Amino acid sequence: MPVTHPDRFAPPIPVPYRPAPWNWPDGDIAYMVAEQANDGDPSMRSDILPGATLPDYELPDHTRTVRKLSEFQGDDPMILTLARGHYCPKEHQQHLELAAFYPKIAVGYARIVTISTDVHHTSQEFRASVGAQWPFLSDPDRIVQQDLEIQEYTDPENDPMIPHTLVLKPGLVIHRIYNGYWFWGRPSVGDLWHDLREVSSQIRPDWDLSAPGLRERWDRGDLAPFHGWNKRPGEKPPPPPTRRKAKR
Repeated sequence: MPVTHPDRFAPPIPVPYRPAPWNWPDGDIAYMVAEQANDGDPSMRSDILPGATLPDYELPDHTRTVRKLSEFQGDDPMILTLARGHYCPKEHQQHLELAAFYPKIAVGYARIVTISTDVHHTSQEFRASVGAQWPFLSDPDRIVQQDLEIQEYTDPENDPMIPHTLVLKPGLVIHRIYNGYWFWGRPSVGDLWHDLREVSSQIRPDWDLSAPGLRERWDRGDLAPFHGWNKRPGEKPPPPPTRRKAKR
């Protein structure tokens, strides 16, 4: 059925028909189920699912230093983008958004890493062109592409990876996977904020300072649950300031 345009003198705009999910063909329903189970990625290697551990890939970064993913992550949540490379305008749009979001990633104690199939100098150009402040790893031998079974076979000229964004808990444990073959499959900043909030609330023992027992542990000098203080062995926090009661 056509929908009347706000301008009554303009021709009607046809609305494309899409059946309700319960009327989808069996293949579409199967895809929808797989999408819900694997956060949008039935095409990746079958054991790479939320809750699984991502392989600790070791690749050269933008300074030609060979590094493991775990070295970048430490004990923090991490965003990992598996990118087509410098040639793709969709990658530029996504990474420009991430570059604008990066100051919040940094102050929120999270990490971000990009892997592409670009050679070293092209990877450097990609990183510089979007103003990224995080590591870009170069994988021209397609190690990640082949290991995760994410070859974008519809682009034999560039032979990239199917773009993906993963949100990882410490230990490279997969929290969420986004398939970015189509641009709208990639996470927005809002999506990533939600994911990082969810992961941080699970891994930070002091996420809620009103949690039972936390104040008592602080008063006893047990600093293990408190971010920052847990990395200062032997150091005691100063006593809380004494405040005078206001006179009435």
